Amino acid sequence: MSYFAHIDENNVVDQVIVADADFVNSGVVGDPTHWIETDPNVRNGVHYDSQGQPDNEPALRKHYAVMGYIYDQSIDAFVPPKPFDSWHVNAATGSWDSPVAKPPAQDDVRYVWDEADQKWNQLPLPHDPQQPNQI
Repeated sequence: MSYFAHIDENNVVDQVIVADADFVNSGVVGDPTHWIETDPNVRNGVHYDSQGQPDNEPALRKHYAVMGYIYDQSIDAFVPPKPFDSWHVNAATGSWDSPVAKPPAQDDVRYVWDEADQKWNQLPLPHDPQQPNQI
């Protein structure tokens, strides 16, 4: 058994099923060319083993297909919906990259993309009442 995603006329995933390839290819569930195999153990261009660790298996179509994802035939990948107009798809991971690199992670800061100014803005984490000496 394998996982198959159905894509509509706009290449948007609208259904995912578990089935044998012969069943999907028989046409019982519609045009077989609208059904594309996907793998639940793949995300961001990496295949993960049953323990959740990256392994050396090929990363089929960069992401597991989820309803609303788009099948991009040019890179043979399921990609999430585009978060901002200025972002571009990374062909290696099937994920979206901002036009400006996100700053390195810091324990006390989160970042949010500002599309109007094309930059990352810092958002301090909320005060933790368990840590009374925080400022």
